[in-house]
Amino acid sequence: MSHPHWGHLYKKSRWLRLRLRFLQQFPLCRMCMDQGRVTLSTVVDHSIPHKGDVALFWDMKNLQALCVGCHNAGKQSIEVRGYDKAVGVDGWPVHQHGRV
Repeated sequence: MSHPHWGHLYKKSRWLRLRLRFLQQFPLCRMCMDQGRVTLSTVVDHSIPHKGDVALFWDMKNLQALCVGCHNAGKQSIEVRGYDKAVGVDGWPVHQHGRV
């Protein structure tokens, strides 16, 4: 992470332990599952970008397991656009209000 004001949070042993436990508990990418795919998660993502807000950073309800592809492309796109343009296997948009 290259965020000057909060990058240090990702280096804390508390975060590294939490990340490992979270990925063990949620081994599949949530965004892929929404699209009918099964992909291992490798990233613990903050659903709502914390931007240095320590309370939001540590909020377990604000975490989701994603694969690196969804995190680096899909999630970033959603944050810029405000919604997910992906379509699920049923042909309907996968975006649900308030859930990134």
